[in-house]
Amino acid sequence: MPVPPFDPELRAALGAVGARVREPVTPGNLAAWQARDVGSRPRPALEALRDGGRFEVRELSVPGPGGAPEVTLVSARPAGAGGRLPLLYYPHGGGMISGNARSVLPRILREWALPLRLAVVSVEYRLAPRARYPEPLEDCYAGLVWAVAHADELGVDPDRVVIGGKSAGGGLAAALALLARDRGGPRAMGQLLLSPMLDDRGATFSGRQMSGAGVWDPVSNATAWQALLGERYGTEDLPPYAAPARATDLSGLPAAYVEVGSAEVFRDEGVAYANALWQAGGEAELHVWPGACHGFDGLAPHAALTLDAREARTRWLRRLLARPATPGRPPPDTGRGGRIR
Repeated sequence: MPVPPFDPELRAALGAVGARVREPVTPGNLAAWQARDVGSRPRPALEALRDGGRFEVRELSVPGPGGAPEVTLVSARPAGAGGRLPLLYYPHGGGMISGNARSVLPRILREWALPLRLAVVSVEYRLAPRARYPEPLEDCYAGLVWAVAHADELGVDPDRVVIGGKSAGGGLAAALALLARDRGGPRAMGQLLLSPMLDDRGATFSGRQMSGAGVWDPVSNATAWQALLGERYGTEDLPPYAAPARATDLSGLPAAYVEVGSAEVFRDEGVAYANALWQAGGEAELHVWPGACHGFDGLAPHAALTLDAREARTRWLRRLLARPATPGRPPPDTGRGGRIR
């Protein structure tokens, strides 16, 4: 079936990355793909993240879910920013099978933390297939609960928390909003969902249309979901916290920013999720960037479309953070502190 045309600058960027980067991830090549990803994806040193003193950066080990290993959080804020800052809690992307907490920070700190005076906490969660659902999500939830309970230590405002992420991180952010609502956990004021990975079923039109196109196609998507869910992949009774597109009740959730590209596999599930939020009486701002593929802003950071998308995200965050804070539910304080590295 025909594929929506790519933006010219993005089409050129896709051609430049080469066929190997765009090769679909399959169960047969997953292990090799992960090994290659570890070698190629940057994990900046903490000193590099501090950027010559512009940012205060700490890595912490905090209690994980019951019986699980500790969770690593990377806490960062503009240097010298006094008082309690709003907090962006950010699970990284990577299809649930790759990525790390440090690699996403340079761009977030530059684009949002400095101009908006935000603190950022990036969470390192266990990856599939070694970790199956719900382990990655529970890692993220444990980190969120700890961060809000230790707001004084982090210098953040527990009533001004935004949960955000891109791709798998966007799916985890949506799942965290659902989980916190249903558990009576920390109440976020917003959820920033960038090309979110929401639906394991692969039944949308874009989920079939983008076969062999872009850097993340239906084959790679199915491989990642299978790695995360194992035998639960595609089952009827999968909880909405595993795949938020399955949620039947989206009421009472934070204001959402939902962004997808017209030429990516997650297009239709992102649009449907924004629509479902509206139908539930919720608030959502939806952007479908014409000609954008998955991960377009990383592929072509200086493209006109990327600059427009970054400006729109920043405007939404600025408007959201200008609102009066709504006191959240106090999370349980386990009394267990984190270890700083």
